[in-house]
Amino acid sequence: MVFSQVISLVLALIIAFFSVSPSAEALDYTKRDLAEVDFSGQNLTDATFNKTNLRSANLSQSDLQGVSFFGANMDSINLEGANLTNSILDSARLTRANLRNAVLEGAFATNTKFEGANIEGADFTDVILRPDVEEMLCEKAKGVNPTTGRKTRDTLYCS
Repeated sequence: MVFSQVISLVLALIIAFFSVSPSAEALDYTKRDLAEVDFSGQNLTDATFNKTNLRSANLSQSDLQGVSFFGANMDSINLEGANLTNSILDSARLTRANLRNAVLEGAFATNTKFEGANIEGADFTDVILRPDVEEMLCEKAKGVNPTTGRKTRDTLYCS
């Protein structure tokens, strides 16, 4: 009787081990072409997208905390409602990006291009930006982030 219980337990452990899917948070997509890919609603915490082509990709409602997008092509990307807290956006091209209601708190974005981006309701609290980029974003900043309750203009220190 004990032997059959041990066998059942071992089989259950083996099935559980092989059933667990690998965590997305350790994924490395560096230098890949992921144009138009759909990652919406996924947990990609701590993933790496350095120098990756994400043109027109959908990462809306995704958890992107700590993700590195260094030098990525994010033209026309959909990041609506995404959590980009503490992400690295330095040297990324977020031209024409949809950042509506995204949380970028603590992100590093010193050389990031935001021309034509929709930032309505985005939270830029403690985001490191160049002064000229901050000024450009202030020209179109409006809305309140539904997650943090912060006004976009306030998070950018707009006058």
